[in-house]
Amino acid sequence: MSPLLAILLHLIGFSVIPALCKNPSNSMRFELLHRHHPKLHERILTPENRLEHVRELVRSDNLRKHLISEMLGRRRRAWEVSDPDGSFKMPLSSGRFAGTGQYFVRFHVGTPAQKFLLVADTGSDLTWMNCRYRCRNCKRSGKSHRRIFLADKSSSFSPIECSSTACRTALPFSLTTCPTPASPCAYDYGYVDGSSAKGFFANESSTVTLSSGRRTKLHGIVIGCSSAFVGSSFREADGVLGLGHSRYSFSVKATERYGGKFSYCLVDHLSPKNVSNYLTFGPTSGCNRTMRFANLVVKPRIEPLYAVDLVGISIGGVILNIPSMVWDVNGQGGMILDSGTSLTMLVEPAYRAVFTALSEPLRVFKEVKIKPFDLCFNSTLGYKEDLVPKLGLHFGGSDGSARFEPPVKSYVIDVADGVKCIGFMSVPWPGLSTIGNILQQEHVWEFDLRNGRVGFEPSTCALD
Repeated sequence: MSPLLAILLHLIGFSVIPALCKNPSNSMRFELLHRHHPKLHERILTPENRLEHVRELVRSDNLRKHLISEMLGRRRRAWEVSDPDGSFKMPLSSGRFAGTGQYFVRFHVGTPAQKFLLVADTGSDLTWMNCRYRCRNCKRSGKSHRRIFLADKSSSFSPIECSSTACRTALPFSLTTCPTPASPCAYDYGYVDGSSAKGFFANESSTVTLSSGRRTKLHGIVIGCSSAFVGSSFREADGVLGLGHSRYSFSVKATERYGGKFSYCLVDHLSPKNVSNYLTFGPTSGCNRTMRFANLVVKPRIEPLYAVDLVGISIGGVILNIPSMVWDVNGQGGMILDSGTSLTMLVEPAYRAVFTALSEPLRVFKEVKIKPFDLCFNSTLGYKEDLVPKLGLHFGGSDGSARFEPPVKSYVIDVADGVKCIGFMSVPWPGLSTIGNILQQEHVWEFDLRNGRVGFEPSTCALD
């Protein structure tokens, strides 16, 4: 999943490009809130030590990368897509005030609907909430801000039996233990940052609101009723919204009915506390767009991850000499898009080429040693963004190569007052590289599952 990382928050700023298109009246949205958003807390939490938060972010990213490789061998499901039927949106916000690099959505589940704040995660496929079932006097304990899904109070809650075909062959991380055929299908779901959640699977209904204001229900949603969870990933959150690709993920279930696609626009972490955007299922605008498209790769071997057809990386307009096998998802490489990883992680052959090209013009500044980054420097004297060569990611697509050029502040990042670092991490080869959410910020990303492509375009992510 997209386990949740500690954040770089005071870190990145991005280029501002006006968002010109209005959302269609029949779309549905969920609001994304930073986990320390004032709507969620009586007080604002701020990191005491920015550098320590950056180091924690890197630690979580590395754990996530390690567990991704372990997770790939445990997936066993198929993908289905059908005709579109309108669209809906959920408010989406950054977790800046909570000191995390995650994004949050408000989610309504059950009958009558109960409200929760979930981490939006494209790197996992299980949607779950802190949950109690058949217990007496279930109440929130201590000073926790977390809400509890009271399953007994929902008329649409239906546990999935452990003797069912779904439990035995398809559900992610389902356990083999089955005390009786009618016992609930249990899971122990592990995340790439080392966090985990334990509980059982159930079928439920989710209430969503169309842009027109009309409410409707999505039936047959597979959720997890989690009675126990551990790890820093879930601080302040009530659970996780699984947006990864698998037969039982929320994203695939929702896109089957709503347009075959979903999209999001991640506001940058320096946005004011009241700034949010949307996670959208279905059409994203009612006007012509400047979106570019790349091939999107979804296949059982890498589920629930989304891979993109990357063909090369350029620095300053020059394509770097990186072996093509590094980007081959059908071989031992590939590049994935992951909203749960903050920094962009490159396998060693790619990292070395990118780092060398970026570091040369920056070595004129006084170097500052900060682990775990390979190059940091004093940015208080003489530094200007136009001194940094432009980074380009070149994707393959049906219309030719599509180039993604993130703003400089997305890859030469602030880690402390007056200190910037090259914000990439090296991971071993062979393996997958990852485009983290810092590079994705201030762009619209549209996952078109029906047509096998991902679109992207710059945006302030500011709401109309």
